Amino acid sequence: MNTKPIAFVTGGTGFIGSHLVDRLLSKGYTVRCLVRNPQKLGFLKGLPIEIFEGDLFTTSTLEKGIEGAQYVFHVAGVVAAKKKEEFYRYNRDGTKNIIEVTARVNPNVKKFIHISSQTAVGPGDGKTPVTESTPTRPITTYGKSKLASELEVLKLKEKIPVTILRVAAVYGPRDTATFDYFKSAYMGLELMIGFHDTYVSLVHAHDIVSGIVLAAESTKSAGQIYFLGSEKFYTWNEIGYVTRHVLNKKLFRVRVPKPLVFVIAGISGFASKFKSKPSVLNFEKAYDLIQDNWCCDITKAKTELGYQPEVTLEEGVKETVKWYLDHKWM
Repeated sequence: MNTKPIAFVTGGTGFIGSHLVDRLLSKGYTVRCLVRNPQKLGFLKGLPIEIFEGDLFTTSTLEKGIEGAQYVFHVAGVVAAKKKEEFYRYNRDGTKNIIEVTARVNPNVKKFIHISSQTAVGPGDGKTPVTESTPTRPITTYGKSKLASELEVLKLKEKIPVTILRVAAVYGPRDTATFDYFKSAYMGLELMIGFHDTYVSLVHAHDIVSGIVLAAESTKSAGQIYFLGSEKFYTWNEIGYVTRHVLNKKLFRVRVPKPLVFVIAGISGFASKFKSKPSVLNFEKAYDLIQDNWCCDITKAKTELGYQPEVTLEEGVKETVKWYLDHKWM
């Protein structure tokens, strides 16, 4: 008889999802992954996992994968789209479908973990980080769609134990979002937005995954929302200093005026109309980038879950850069 806990994971081929799958396997879980195309397993290739072919709207596949699972980790989501409606279709409607399926076919599930984003709340005010009690005011369609996905999860919190995790900016091996920053630095260029310090919660994938697993296994997390981020709030000046030290390079710093960010985003957005994939950098993303404070307070997660970031910025940047180099990304 198989006594291993069973976890059903969406978004396993992505950055955070693939690290989560690795961690669950190392902890002895039986892992089932929802995968759109089994021919494109990415970082899941060769792992001892069960593949369920489909997406968040393939209800029959979801039913088979979720039935009998002790944990459902909903990591999948859309961060870039050509139309605003696509954000809501995948982030809100996709979440609505999977949690309704979970409640219907597996009402005894131990925990449904929904990976959300700090963007669902919006940036902090001045130098004050956001907390779980901060009124939500998302500033982009992506953030609004993630908030809408949270509301779908909370609708069923009386039927099954759910936990929402609002994740701050994440970096680490396999990440494509922060890759451009490190690639520019490797080429000797340090890009900074604006002419004064801006602050960010920047957390390594190792620590984010630790928080996700802690939330799943906690007896206190049902019905709760937590922020997962870094202990320290960093300025991009500090991040640049560490990056220069790790690369052992002198970087040519270029400060980009905030209005110019929108110009660049406009060009990027226009160019993406002629490409198959949408551009991550558009007007709304530019609005994200010019904010002064993307920091979150992790006190609740530390107190209730025992969450404690372990990877220092220097250790994390060193590991990340080495991974990019070893895998010929730069």
